[in-house]
Amino acid sequence: MKHLTRVAVVLAAVAATICPRTAAADAPREGAQYVKLAHPQAVQERGGREVVEFFWYDCEHSHRLEKPLEAWAARHADVRLRRVPAVWPDVPAMSGHARLYYTLERLGLVDRLQSAVFHAVRDQHTDLTTEDAAADWAAAQGIDRDGFTDAYESDQVARETREAPALMERYEIPELPSLVVQGKYRTAPTLVGGVDHLIPVLDHLTRPQTPTPPKKK
Repeated sequence: MKHLTRVAVVLAAVAATICPRTAAADAPREGAQYVKLAHPQAVQERGGREVVEFFWYDCEHSHRLEKPLEAWAARHADVRLRRVPAVWPDVPAMSGHARLYYTLERLGLVDRLQSAVFHAVRDQHTDLTTEDAAADWAAAQGIDRDGFTDAYESDQVARETREAPALMERYEIPELPSLVVQGKYRTAPTLVGGVDHLIPVLDHLTRPQTPTPPKKK
């Protein structure tokens, strides 16, 4: 069933690329450009706003979204962007990529190297799914190899990688990339007509809420 779901996602993504929505100027609507989670999740950024991105380094649409999303996050310093590497248990490469991501996160290097990993995997077709390959690549980026290996083999990174599939289930993620706003609303390229139309939906979902004035008696 999981394989069939991913096939459907790929076909939907192709259709969205060929037939983009013509009503892009309309305000995003629940049930159309975004959906409400059946089981909303707690927001880690208490009192603030949060966007959680589920991605995979070997996903074309995740790659295409990276630079626009980085630019969007830079313009919205009051919104926390939290990344989660996607892992389907029956795709071993995803676990390897997730372990690389969590290693970079532990070292505080995600912001610096996230685009570089996408470039290596998608553009240069570099296999970064094993410890040796990831450590070689990291050393080429100027990272201390021993420090990288220590982080890669740490209990924390192993636990986070192991728990990644459960996060996808909790956030009800059926496709990649997916973005969850405030733990309540999910949007994705297939819902908006392609990666290029995601940013306006994020703007809509993260805009500050205007308090409703009390009714006059």
